[in-house]
Amino acid sequence: MKRFRITSATSIVLIMLCIMYFITYLDRVNVSTAAAGFGKEFSLSNTQIGLVFSAFAYPYLLFQVIGGWVSDRFGARRTLLFCGALWAVATLLTGFAGGLASLLAARVLLGLGEGATFPATTAAMSRWIAKEKRGFAQGITHAAARIGNAVAPGAIVLVMATWGWRESFYICGAISLIWVAVWWLTFTEHPKDHPRITADELATLPSPKPKVASVPWMPLFKRMAPVTIVYFCYGWTLWLFLSWIPQYFLHSYHLDLKKSALFASAVFFAGVVGDTLGGIVTDRLLVRTRSLKWARSRMVSVCMLLTLASLVPLMFTHNLYVSMTCLSAGFFFAEMTIGPMWAIPMDIAPQCSGTASGMMNTGSALAAIISPVLSGFLIDRFGNWELPFVGSMALMAVGVVLAFRMQPESRFETGETQREHAVSHLGV
Repeated sequence: MKRFRITSATSIVLIMLCIMYFITYLDRVNVSTAAAGFGKEFSLSNTQIGLVFSAFAYPYLLFQVIGGWVSDRFGARRTLLFCGALWAVATLLTGFAGGLASLLAARVLLGLGEGATFPATTAAMSRWIAKEKRGFAQGITHAAARIGNAVAPGAIVLVMATWGWRESFYICGAISLIWVAVWWLTFTEHPKDHPRITADELATLPSPKPKVASVPWMPLFKRMAPVTIVYFCYGWTLWLFLSWIPQYFLHSYHLDLKKSALFASAVFFAGVVGDTLGGIVTDRLLVRTRSLKWARSRMVSVCMLLTLASLVPLMFTHNLYVSMTCLSAGFFFAEMTIGPMWAIPMDIAPQCSGTASGMMNTGSALAAIISPVLSGFLIDRFGNWELPFVGSMALMAVGVVLAFRMQPESRFETGETQREHAVSHLGV
């Protein structure tokens, strides 16, 4: 087995992507903790705060497919340079907000900047990551995102206590700009062009494929539809957790800001472990069974079922430590689906994986629009902080069934690949 070298070209690229995922989630969930500051300053209701949470998701949804196509067409390097600069500016502007309208505008700009990031990353991985390591790569990058979730509550509380809620956005924006500069210096679109790449590394990577001249939009959309719906089911729970978990511990159990941040971080750290383990498990299942059906679809179905089961006790008890345990277990199993789910677009449509993953992620982006606002409305209307989790359990049950319809073992054929197969069958 080859020794892992942290200074190798592929390792540097993967580390940079992990850092990007960490920063993007730090920039998008810092608002959940900072809401304790700006919500009070601007006299916002829970429903209005939910609107601030979800405003990010409207352009985020719109630019999933567009951003995926842009990254397939123009490359991940340029796409992420532009998007990174945009989301950094949006984060800085959040700190300058003077009320609800300017908060919403800054969050919309953030969604615009981050909309293409994950599809562009998937396009980069399709060239930079070996097929049998794609689950791990997706798992470890999303684990870095969950570290951003876990670090954000405590870090933002610390900054708020020292300076104020506005300064937390200034610091996050500056970190984003630093990443953009380093990405520009370290990433090349094609592995063969990287100054640190070796012949051994190149031999393990997928063979270079020509760009698809035109994306067959409707056939690809139909092919990805079951995957998108399953990811919506997952995304509903994700955005409920990201948006409301810090406030849940703060208000449902009447904790102070520091203690609520500590409990929220514990839940999010469970997701870090789930992301990492899920990526490892899906790759090992693929190596052992040689079946994408088992390594992707069935693994996702089992993990969603375990997520549902973990949340059930919340409906029957109101105990701080039981709630933390159930929420941590639920987030752990939900995040175990990430490795297989984000590997599926590369399995199904390797030549246009950016576009395919963008289609899939519209499911989560749509959930990000609805879930935080509906959850805030339910809390305002009924005063019950556990009620929003009923929707999570129902959608996880839907996901358990629909996961069997994703069929990652069935490759999507573009016009180019169909011609390639015809030529090979003719022996030309």
